[in-house]
Amino acid sequence: MKPLEWQALLVDGYEPLKKAQRLFRRLPRDPRCKLCQNPFGGVGGKLFGWMGRKPSRKNPNLCQYCFDHLPTGGIELDIGVVFADVRSSTAMGERATATEFAARLNEFYATATDVFVRHDGLIDKLIGDEVMALFLPGLSGPDYRRATALAAIELASAVHDLPVGVAANAGVAFVGKVGVGSIVDFTALGDAVNVGARLQSNASPGEVVLAADLYDLVAADHPGGRQERLTVRGRDEPVDVRVLSV
Repeated sequence: MKPLEWQALLVDGYEPLKKAQRLFRRLPRDPRCKLCQNPFGGVGGKLFGWMGRKPSRKNPNLCQYCFDHLPTGGIELDIGVVFADVRSSTAMGERATATEFAARLNEFYATATDVFVRHDGLIDKLIGDEVMALFLPGLSGPDYRRATALAAIELASAVHDLPVGVAANAGVAFVGKVGVGSIVDFTALGDAVNVGARLQSNASPGEVVLAADLYDLVAADHPGGRQERLTVRGRDEPVDVRVLSV
């Protein structure tokens, strides 16, 4: 895929992909292709699996169709990113049976997926006790930065019965299909993503850490919180944030 095609997909808004998302997100059920939202489970998964949209053998987070149509490459662009993590999950797992623990995490995944999809976010990773979502101008619209902040706040409110810390950041990242050989993924890489992950490590249960420029976009609707300047491990410059309790 040439740079101009990546521009159309990730920045301008590739209408065939947006149409696919609008269709597939209405069909049961999770898990799904993280790019087009094609369902892998339930009746929808069986139906579209017969049409070639089954999980890719090289990356089960993408359907075979999306994987085949996204060659290695990508572009740099401004994005929003949200990280959320269940705190004290080791202790939680110790107090519960494995089945109970899995059920709690699946609840967390389902809630996060619902919130991110409603804000037109792209679910990048569901790993262990953590979720990560990307907000791209071509998929989330021109207000993708505000959508990033709103999704972070809404997620923290929606999982109030779990000890979850949430953070959101925005900035330039490399977005595209990356990897070597059979190990490939569609994801975002760069300082904006790294900082987002570090900010999330500073979020206590029930807190949302927003990069200051993101908070400015939602301050009228969510006043309060405390302003901080955080030292981010491995980075020279501190980061101005607003910490909200939900």
